[in-house]
This record gives sequence, C-alpha cells and structure tokens, in this order.
Amino acid sequence: MTEETKFLNIGLVMPIAPIDGCSTDHWLDVKRIITEAVSSMPGYSSNPKIVSEGDSSGLIHKRIVEGLYTSDIIICDVSCKNPNVMFELGMRLAFDKPTIIIKDDKTDYTFDAGVIEHLQYPRDLRYKSVVEFKELLSEKVRATHEESIQDGNKSSFLKSFGTIKVASIQEDEVPVNEFFIQTLKEIQNDISVIKSSQRSDYPKNQRPDWASLTRLNKIIFKSMEKYSNQKNLKIHEMATVESLEDLIDYVTNDLEATGFGPVTRSKIRSGIYTYFDFMLKSSTP
Repeated sequence: MTEETKFLNIGLVMPIAPIDGCSTDHWLDVKRIITEAVSSMPGYSSNPKIVSEGDSSGLIHKRIVEGLYTSDIIICDVSCKNPNVMFELGMRLAFDKPTIIIKDDKTDYTFDAGVIEHLQYPRDLRYKSVVEFKELLSEKVRATHEESIQDGNKSSFLKSFGTIKVASIQEDEVPVNEFFIQTLKEIQNDISVIKSSQRSDYPKNQRPDWASLTRLNKIIFKSMEKYSNQKNLKIHEMATVESLEDLIDYVTNDLEATGFGPVTRSKIRSGIYTYFDFMLKSSTP
C-alpha cells in the first residue's frame, strides 16, 4: 500500500529582478533549484510559488499578504538583501509561522535575522554544492513543517523575545455579488489600457511634451524601455492583461534596485498608463 501524499503549500520570497550583479535568469535558476529540492520530499507534493503570484489580476499587495499568511512554509532568499524581500520576511516572522531562510555565500548576515538559521548556497550555483544544498533544504522543509504540526512553539521565532501577541489577519466571507463586482472593475481597468494602446486618433495639438513629465514618470519610462528590450515586446504587446502584472513587478523591482524608492504600486501603474498614452500620442502623425 502506497503512502498517502500530502500537499504542502510553500510560498517563496526572493528577488526576481537584477540586483548586485545577479540577473533575472540567475533568480529563475535559484527558483528552479528550490522547486527541485522540495519536489523530492517523500510523502509530500508541492508547487512553490512566489507570494506575489496569483491566478488573477487584482491588487498585488493583497496577494503578497495572503501568501505570507496562508502558506504552510515560507522559503525566503535574503541574498543581496533586496528591500522587498526583507520587508516580507519581517511580516512573515510577525505572523510567527514556519519560515526557512536561505542566502548565497556572498551575502552577509543581517543583524535582525542573524539569530535564525540560514541555509547557504553558492552564488555561482556550482553543481556539487547545489546538490548538497538541495538535500539540506528538502530535509529542512520537511522537518520544520512536521515540527510545526507537532509543537507550534518549537519553531516559534517570537517566543525568544518573551510573551508577544502574534499578528493575525481577520478573515471575512465576501458575498458573491460583491466579489464579482470587484473583479469586473479590475478587468475594466485592464481593458481600458488595452484599448488605449490601440488608439491612433489623437489630434496633433494634444501631443505630450517630454519636459512636462514628472521625474518619476521619466524613470518609469526608462525602466519600461529596458523591459521592452529584454522581452522584445512592442507597446501593444506590453499592454495586455497577461503582461501588465509582470510589467508592474519588473518596474517596481527595477526602481528599487537602482535606489529610487520606495514607490507605491498604484503610482507605478499610473506611470505605466501614462507611458502608453505618451508613446501613442507621440507616434501619431
């Protein structure tokens, strides 16, 4: 008789954009290594996802908080000390739920999180060392999860600092009609962007002036040009429901990596909409 396989909800907190000499492809390789490691755990199945990932468009901050709160285990890669990663790690620790921290061998320990065990892997992703890291990570995930089930306090971070009330999220049921109304509004916003990307009827006297743009918009524009070149996408291809969230993620991380921030996601979304409008008006004969 085969052993029943249990599904383990694993959330990932890690960099995704270039930082400290590590490219986007580097982080994709790290994510693949983590996924391969947890897929080898006997008795468990999993499909690790970055906590910002979701099946719908919607507010990314909501998805992040829900992912941080509801995941059985969070694997957090603090390599390069990405500000977003460190913030999300702090939030997960405030929830006092099972968390595994990993880092590469080029990143120093952070004072606040240094008391927590870190699993280390080589930044150059050398094969032999990566194989050893995958084995350690697999065992650590399994052991941490099982300890948290048997004795939640054993893996508690906050208990080290005394009696502290753990942060929690109020869970409310949303009526079906309200859920559909909210979802339709989000879809309408994205469709409006797609429609604006296809317009070609702007009068000449309404063409925008580059000098009139804010400094933030100019920086967002440059980031979007980098995204366009890397992905080899044209304007109308970026302004799709499928591409918008990935584009916002890229610009957010690019601005933070270059030291410009923090910038709210709503401002970045507004800047992206302005870019589409600006470029289409500028290209109109």
